[in-house]
Amino acid sequence: MIEDDEAISELVGAYLEQAGFDVVRERTGEGGLDAVERQDPRVVVLDLGLPDFDGFELCRQLRGNGDVPILILTARDEEADRIIGLELGADDYLTKPFSPRELVARVRAVLRRTEPVPPDSRVIELGDLRIDLRCRSVTVAGSTVALRTLEFELLAELTQHAGHVVTRDRLLDRVWGLSFAGGTRTVDVHVAQLRKKLGRPGLIQTVRGVGYRVLEAPAPNEA
Repeated sequence: MIEDDEAISELVGAYLEQAGFDVVRERTGEGGLDAVERQDPRVVVLDLGLPDFDGFELCRQLRGNGDVPILILTARDEEADRIIGLELGADDYLTKPFSPRELVARVRAVLRRTEPVPPDSRVIELGDLRIDLRCRSVTVAGSTVALRTLEFELLAELTQHAGHVVTRDRLLDRVWGLSFAGGTRTVDVHVAQLRKKLGRPGLIQTVRGVGYRVLEAPAPNEA
């Protein structure tokens, strides 16, 4: 947990420890970076308002150095800030004031999304797109595509319902969890990222005012 407010750090840390987590507390961005490298944590709770580091820049660096899930905890509640945080790689975004119990629930939800898929899960193939749910791997025309956890979960949810419309609300529920308060704009941002990374802009169709639909047999992009 990277949080410069000692009272919040102690309060949140106590709730997380009561829930069974081992918590490493850091009060600066520099200390947080060092701790992440040393401890290899399963999740990072990150405050944006740090004394020595811009929180968004720290989020970018953490994401650039690995795939550890990041939950942003901040007093910034503007939609633009939430979108920036999510685009930089955060997995969830919780604004102050907040309920410590809700934060614990969100940490658990983030960790559930990173757990291995049961071994009986199938491989999904749509045209030259191949998704191995067990290995959590994605290839397009035989080339591996590196996706973050939320991007993979979003693609898996969409492709498992190929040919059918999946609403934004369902995606928020299934991918982000019921407690997520980021709004449907969050889904749009991640779909745009998926389209770019997959190089198949026509794969995920927008159904205006409803949600998204993946084509059952998408054609490779010639461009």
